[in-house]
Amino acid sequence: MNRVLVTGAISGIGLATAKLFLERGWTVVMADKNEKTDIINSLKNIYNDSVHFIKADISKDSDVKRLHEKTSELVNGVNCIVNNAGIITHGLLHETTESDWDKIMDTDVKGIYLTSKYFIPDLIQKGSGSIVNIASISGISADYEMPVYNAAKGAVVNLTRAMALDYAEFNIRVNSVCPGATDTPMLNPDNIPKYACANPMKRICTPQEIAKAVYFLASGEASYCNGVNLPVTGGLDVHSGQPK
Repeated sequence: MNRVLVTGAISGIGLATAKLFLERGWTVVMADKNEKTDIINSLKNIYNDSVHFIKADISKDSDVKRLHEKTSELVNGVNCIVNNAGIITHGLLHETTESDWDKIMDTDVKGIYLTSKYFIPDLIQKGSGSIVNIASISGISADYEMPVYNAAKGAVVNLTRAMALDYAEFNIRVNSVCPGATDTPMLNPDNIPKYACANPMKRICTPQEIAKAVYFLASGEASYCNGVNLPVTGGLDVHSGQPK
């Protein structure tokens, strides 16, 4: 039985990913620091015991330890982890508060460390597994006035490579998806036309499109993909900047 943990699973890319895995017959443990009972109940009405929700802040060691314990109790562990939870901030670096820096790094980077700390030993014991980190095109290229987010997602990109090297011998694959602008609650709707105009495809991405890329990398269809940071950007990242 395929079982997956999805962090930041209550909205946006995380929710779309959880739904897709459920549609494909997986058992899904949804983790999020926000609990929305209407969403959880609607999924349980369709997928019954294949859906589990555990409230957890993945930036806190005690929460992730409890998440691991509860996951072990509920579904006897997972064989796939989707590290999706993340937050964003804007502003020039010298105007960024220490608190904002810590919040971004703790959620976007430390969260992956903590899930790895508690869940990877299980994958090693099983002798197989897959991990998909949600990075960003902002981890490959820079944005104006988003230095902390750029730093965090850049860390995720290279952390993915390092994890892929270290855990391949245990038959654990580690990859990431690097979305461009995606229609989630994190994106200011006022900026959607600007992002769409800048994209070769003249639109932004949907969470469902990112979920499909996540599922591919997580599944056996990507059995020889390891250490891949896959841009899903509509071609935004291929442009040299030269005007048309």
